[in-house]
Amino acid sequence: MSLADVKKNTQERMSKSLDTLKADLAKVRTGRAHTGILDHVMVEYYGCPTALSQVANVTLMDARTIGVQPFEKKMANTIEKAIRDADLGLNPSAQGDIIRVPTPPLTEERRKEMVKLVKTEAEDAKIAVRNIRRDANESLKKLVKDKACSEDDERRSSDEVQKLTDKFIADIDKMVVEKEKEVLTV
Repeated sequence: MSLADVKKNTQERMSKSLDTLKADLAKVRTGRAHTGILDHVMVEYYGCPTALSQVANVTLMDARTIGVQPFEKKMANTIEKAIRDADLGLNPSAQGDIIRVPTPPLTEERRKEMVKLVKTEAEDAKIAVRNIRRDANESLKKLVKDKACSEDDERRSSDEVQKLTDKFIADIDKMVVEKEKEVLTV
């Protein structure tokens, strides 16, 4: 493994951590309805747990209502039960062949809980980025030990890894501020 490989691997892993944080933040409920809320809902489909998006069409009906249209009519009750059991605070109701999922407005207390959740997710992402930095620095030290690079190259590369870490942590902080603003907006 060379210095370039270590840097490239570090950058890729940090990007994946940022992508994971984006996905986790998308699941955090805000005052508005969005289909991402139901992304991780699993439905029992012929004995197999299946993602809701695989058994139904999920759309926005209006700013506060999500519409779920099952591909098979007999799945409506199962889908309704799965959404109710997903512990999202949602109460779906079937109307013909469409299941309406109204999203209730968040209380101030619930908004503060959501902000705490966002901060927890961000801290987890920062820890992941720091762990990646530690792994990269260990790889660089191993290269020096194996005489694959000089100590000066290792020091320069360590500085670059630190700059990369600082950049990703700043990106995480920026994402958190945006999500907090979104959650706290009434």
